Amino acid sequence: MNFRICPKCGHRPPQPIGATEACPACGVYMHKCLQMQQRAAHPPIDATPDATSFDWRARLTTLPSANDEVELAVRALVLIALALWGLHLASRDLASGEAMQSFMHAILLPIHEAGHIFTIPLGEFMTILGGSLFQVALPFGIGVAFLLKNRDPFGAALCLWWCGASLIDLAPYIYDALAPQLMLLGGHTGEDGPHDWIYLLERLGGLRRAHGWGRFTQRLGIAISSLAVVWAAWVLYRAYRRREHSIISDE
Repeated sequence: MNFRICPKCGHRPPQPIGATEACPACGVYMHKCLQMQQRAAHPPIDATPDATSFDWRARLTTLPSANDEVELAVRALVLIALALWGLHLASRDLASGEAMQSFMHAILLPIHEAGHIFTIPLGEFMTILGGSLFQVALPFGIGVAFLLKNRDPFGAALCLWWCGASLIDLAPYIYDALAPQLMLLGGHTGEDGPHDWIYLLERLGGLRRAHGWGRFTQRLGIAISSLAVVWAAWVLYRAYRRREHSIISDE
């Protein structure tokens, strides 16, 4: 290949320049200049995305595989069941602690007690707080793993629903701190034995506002679980739409 014009400086030599020759004006070799132009036209693709190119919208709303109709139907049934269960928990009376008499409480109680054990090395205050903290933090952590490692936003949304349900379950315990009536695990009320939230609110100077904190926790739990249901429903909707498009394109 001969060059009548230097691709770098635009010099027009009296005779065409060969690919292995240098421009008499700027000294660049023609084949090197050609290689630089080709690299500029076809830049290498970086297989590892950086933080600025990470698509959080896709991660939060898109299932990696959504072509199995049976799988999507099962996910939809699970979501409907959890939505109805959430409505049941939200309708329980706060003052009487009805939420703590549900099946969800039976699931959360061992997690709560494990939290007390795990936080013993952190001192008395964190040991008492650890039960309540762990029953909310555990589903949150599992949800983060679903989202980041498994790339399953539907599973993450269900774990967020679990976080909300944990707060709804916790609300009567906080509410009860002002005038203890609930029967605790040891077979006594807070007046007769240890009560996590009497201790915690006394240390924080908020025992008189226990009813207010209990109502706030219940409403926060309802809001979080409702948001989780909407999130999961949106993920399924997008999955169904994507499946329909793939079927149409195959036809």
